[in-house]
Amino acid sequence: MSARITPRFALRQTRALVQRRAASSTTDGAASGANKAKEATQQTASKAQEGLSRVQSSAGSKLSSAGSAISKSLAGVGGRTGQVISFVNSMIPPTVYYGRVVGELGKIAVQGRNMAPPNMQTIQTYLQPLSKAFQNPSAFLNRAPAPSNPQSFLARVRDMDSATLKQVGIVTAEVIGFFSVGEMLGRFKIVGYRSDAAHAHH
Repeated sequence: MSARITPRFALRQTRALVQRRAASSTTDGAASGANKAKEATQQTASKAQEGLSRVQSSAGSKLSSAGSAISKSLAGVGGRTGQVISFVNSMIPPTVYYGRVVGELGKIAVQGRNMAPPNMQTIQTYLQPLSKAFQNPSAFLNRAPAPSNPQSFLARVRDMDSATLKQVGIVTAEVIGFFSVGEMLGRFKIVGYRSDAAHAHH
C-alpha cells in the first residue's frame, strides 16, 4: 500500500507545484502588463503634450507674424488715415491697462459694499409698472405727479441714522468723482478747455 500512496502523493505535490507556478506567473504577468500599460499611457501622454506644445508654438509664431505683417502694412498708410491708425495703435495698450484697473476697482467696490445682482422677483417688481405703462400709455400720461413737500423731505433727512447718511455721502462723492473724471477725459485737460483762439484781453 505504501507503494500506491507514494505516486498519489507525488502526483498531488506536482499538481500543487504546477498550480503555484501558474498563479505566480499570472500575477507576475498581470503586474508586468499593468506596468507596461502604465508606461504606454505615460508615453502617449508625453507625445500628446509634445504635439500640443508644437502646435501652440507654431500657431503663436504664425499669429505673431500675421499681426506684425498687418501692423507693417498699416504703418505704410500715409496721410490722415495713417495718423488715425497710429493713434489707435498707440491707445490700445493704455486702454487695456485702464480697463483692467477699472475692473479691479469695481470688484473691490462690489465686495466692500456687499453688493449683489438683484433676483428675478425684484426685477419683475420694477419692470411691472413699465409694462403696464406701455400697455396703457394714456393712464401713465394722465397721472399727475405728487407735489413734493420740502418739510417732509427735511423730516426724512432728520430721521436718517448715521450709517445711512454715511452711505449717502459716499455715493455722492463717488458720483461727483466719476463726473469730474469724465469731464477731464472729455476735455483732455484737467482744468478748462483747449482753444486755438487767442485770448482776448478787455
